[in-house]
Amino acid sequence: MRITADNKLKKLILVGDRVLIKPKKETERTSRGLFLPPGVQEKEKIQSGYIIKTGPGYPLPLPSDEDEIWKGKEEQIKYIPLQAEEGDLAIFLQKGAIEVVYEEEKYFIVPQASILMLEREDDLI
Repeated sequence: MRITADNKLKKLILVGDRVLIKPKKETERTSRGLFLPPGVQEKEKIQSGYIIKTGPGYPLPLPSDEDEIWKGKEEQIKYIPLQAEEGDLAIFLQKGAIEVVYEEEKYFIVPQASILMLEREDDLI
């Protein structure tokens, strides 16, 4: 399979409660018009970006039915889903994020606990 712009992230699997965030392009100027040197935005404690992929959620422990051996072993892991969804704008703590570079683009892998706020592109509001 050839990797294209449409499918390059489809093979990535996020584990547990983690989300993949593409950082939002920040302006190079302040509100007063001063130019910021490179790296100033990257050192901020709070970052923002768009959620590209999400993990399955928090895994639930399997019930222990050791006394009923006749039931068989259908161990289907169940998850509590995440509140964050693909396409949301997330404001998150830089401290909890891990920066990765994939296909020459910068992303953050962030646990849901480090996300402070979500903005959803929803027409139903």
